[in-house]
Amino acid sequence: MTVVRRLTLTVALLCALAALVAYGLGWSPLTSGDDAESAARDHSSASDNRPGTGREDAPTTPGDTSPSAPGTTQPGKPGKPGTPSTPPSPSDPTSPSTPDAPATPDAPATPDEPEAPPALQPGPALLSPGDNNDEVRELQARLRQIDWFNQDVTGVYGDVTRTAVEGFQAKRGIPVTGEVDQRTLDRLLAMTHEPTQDELTNKPPETSGSNTPGALDERCKTGRALCIDKSSRTLRWVVDGQVLKTVDVRFGSEELPTREGAFQVFQKSRDHVSSLYNTSMPFAMFFSGGQAVHYSPDFAATGYNGASHGCVNVRDLAAVTWLFDQVNIGDKVIVYWS
Repeated sequence: MTVVRRLTLTVALLCALAALVAYGLGWSPLTSGDDAESAARDHSSASDNRPGTGREDAPTTPGDTSPSAPGTTQPGKPGKPGTPSTPPSPSDPTSPSTPDAPATPDAPATPDEPEAPPALQPGPALLSPGDNNDEVRELQARLRQIDWFNQDVTGVYGDVTRTAVEGFQAKRGIPVTGEVDQRTLDRLLAMTHEPTQDELTNKPPETSGSNTPGALDERCKTGRALCIDKSSRTLRWVVDGQVLKTVDVRFGSEELPTREGAFQVFQKSRDHVSSLYNTSMPFAMFFSGGQAVHYSPDFAATGYNGASHGCVNVRDLAAVTWLFDQVNIGDKVIVYWS
């Protein structure tokens, strides 16, 4: 009995084992290949759609709906590594725009510099060193009238004359050559008068007080006045209509004329030296800017062969010394033509 039961159990076990083997062989063909992969996807999809997973509410990433090129990797999705994504072009609206660099302003145009006027060129020499004639004599006399030539008139064009011409040219912006061209001569003629025979022959000047005064200006007949007559080249010191002193005077050249009109003495300087010309102006009595009545040693030596720089020159030292002590600040100065 015991043997029979054992056999029965053994047979049952073998049958069960055979059934299990048979069942496994029958299932394998149904789950191979693409069906197994599809089943796995269905299982995953079903799992994702279960409540609580949050997959349905997740925002769609822009661009995920677009089909990917074969072999590329979608961001956030597993896959085989492929060709890297091409970075967006500058025109892509999804890429951040880079602000353009500020434009560099154009440099201001440099204006053309004005051309410098051509330099003056000296003309042909009309008179030059070594000449000895009457034209040179007249040249020297004219230069002497404006204090450029302080020697005797000789008619010989030597070093002194050349130096005088050079100084005259430099002062007036004429090419400095020491020779007289037409430009130099024209300027000299405009500034001087026709030399007298006395000027051409070095005749000594007339003695002081030789000039005959003209009519007294009405403005000089009251109060205290230095009454200066250009016509007679005289100065009269007048107090209450009475003439107390008369002296010869000379005036500025045509280039630097003595001003005319009614003035007042505003400054006195006994030992004055000109700051413009560095020349002595003893017993100066200023009445108009830098113009003054003062003693002139040149006037005493050369007379009317020269001219002042605009001042009223007195050649009588004793007379101007006395006059300086009589005149007060504020006294009238009348310069006129009689």
